[in-house]
Amino acid sequence: MCMYITVPSDLPNVASWLVAPVECSKTVKTPRRPYEKERLDRELKLVGEFGLRNKSEVWRVQLTLAKIRKAARELLTLDDKDSRRLFEGNALLRRLVRIGVLDESRMRLDFVLGLKVEDFLERRLQTQVFKLGLAKSIHHARVLIRQRHIRVGKQIVNVPSFVVRLDSQKHIDFALNSPFGGGRAGRNKRKASKKADAPAEEADEE
Repeated sequence: MCMYITVPSDLPNVASWLVAPVECSKTVKTPRRPYEKERLDRELKLVGEFGLRNKSEVWRVQLTLAKIRKAARELLTLDDKDSRRLFEGNALLRRLVRIGVLDESRMRLDFVLGLKVEDFLERRLQTQVFKLGLAKSIHHARVLIRQRHIRVGKQIVNVPSFVVRLDSQKHIDFALNSPFGGGRAGRNKRKASKKADAPAEEADEE
């Protein structure tokens, strides 16, 4: 994500249109070999299995996983009693356990290197909504989330890639104002109910 600061025009020797980049960080890393058959098949399977919009969502998770593995490898090169390894290593492990990617019984940096893309895709809100039975399919889960029918606790979340923490998993449900959650009926249902009520009203008048 890139952030920019527009420099004020009243500063001396500075054009009013000058824009200075402050911070840029990659969110996606494209493959070096774009037409590798095995990788293409593997990515296509992930897109279908987890209902992703495109392969960029796979690459985004791959980049996140690569950064986590790199951090774990660097910490593993340090001594077991090194203060940096103890502090940063424990923080990394706790974070992974909190989001449900790593089991508490495997809280070691060695196991971090064995994590897969699927482990992170499983923690997406879209996947959790489908697994909880709130949606008919993984693609239906994405539609429900984008149309603001799903809440996590009291907060409506409309981002399918939202990472669900373990303590928030039990609070996933339909939004209170959603037709699926007991709110106002949708437009089609209201039309259908009006049509159903119309013959009954005519019969009463007769």
